[in-house]
Amino acid sequence: MKKVNSLSGGKTSSYIAANYPADYDVFALVRIEHEASKFPDKKIRQEVEDRIQAPFIATAEDDMIIYTMLDLEQYIGRKITWVTGKTFDQIMTRKGKKYLPNVTQRFCTQEMKLKPIFDWWQKEINEPIETRIGYRANEKKRAKNMYERLNEKGLLTHKVIVGKRGSRNKWQEIGWQKPSFPLIEANIYKDNVEVYWEDKPVRFAYMNNCIGCFHRNALLLKLMSDKFPTKYDWFVQTEKESGHTFKKEVSYEHIRNSLKQTNLFDDDFNECDSGYCGL
Repeated sequence: MKKVNSLSGGKTSSYIAANYPADYDVFALVRIEHEASKFPDKKIRQEVEDRIQAPFIATAEDDMIIYTMLDLEQYIGRKITWVTGKTFDQIMTRKGKKYLPNVTQRFCTQEMKLKPIFDWWQKEINEPIETRIGYRANEKKRAKNMYERLNEKGLLTHKVIVGKRGSRNKWQEIGWQKPSFPLIEANIYKDNVEVYWEDKPVRFAYMNNCIGCFHRNALLLKLMSDKFPTKYDWFVQTEKESGHTFKKEVSYEHIRNSLKQTNLFDDDFNECDSGYCGL
């Protein structure tokens, strides 16, 4: 069974890539069609397009994640496979209307993280793999929840269209990956990961995941609106265009305009506030 490291661009999954060599290291890039947020380095933007074989204007995450993946590839001395699916704009648009993901309908993760990796797997491997997930020793509950989703063969499944039944799509659940959690097994915590990266030549974002991830609380979203105003504005404008909100109780514009910047400090937040995305 081939081994695959699932990389998010954060320190933890990068730690796995650095310390647990695999047959493949795979990173799924989240793209948005927002000219105002265009990745500033034209040369690097072209390199990204060459890697994903698709247009690249901007990412919904901190731009630093692009440098993280390039730095990490040099550091580990192995090729990192970049994949991507539809843009965030495309997955939200159906029949001319915009439908926003939220905490109960996380189709953004499904369409922009899981599906691109699955499509790559089906094309390149197409047999069950062991996927290493970056859960640390204090995240055993998350690992347990994932184990509970395994099928009778011990594999996570992905639902795909395999044909038509009349006018309706015919779906099939395909078992494709066996999750493993090397950091839980090795009793690795966040402080171990932080210490490891202190003197290494890899740059990391303030937080990974989308700037306006709906899992983040209002205070953190306000901080992100101050740190990344242009990208945050894409989320604000998307809400206005759709007539809906990412968070049930409040709009992103209200979050940006109603909270005071002086109430917020970087140390008030950590990656547990960042939202959960990826496998």
